[in-house]
Amino acid sequence: MPRYSEERKAATLKKLLPPQSRSVNSVADEDGISPQTLYHWLKQCREPGVAVPGHQKQADQWSAEDKLAIVIETAGLSEAELSAYCREKGLFTE
Repeated sequence: MPRYSEERKAATLKKLLPPQSRSVNSVADEDGISPQTLYHWLKQCREPGVAVPGHQKQADQWSAEDKLAIVIETAGLSEAELSAYCREKGLFTE
């Protein structure tokens, strides 16, 4: 089983998470990492409370846990900070 550096893992996850939200299969083909490894990395992201939607889901299809994590994460942000956060994550403030 190959080991990947934290830098490579972070760069690969950046492709999978919003705002890019690329498919697991396209990133797996491009980076030469198995889809199972990528799904495992996404699962690890969800465990500490990072809002990670499921494969190809729109924000309105996220689970209640993902939505709550976003609300908690953005609760203390000003309007400008919230707008910047939403742009970065590919979300709408609604």
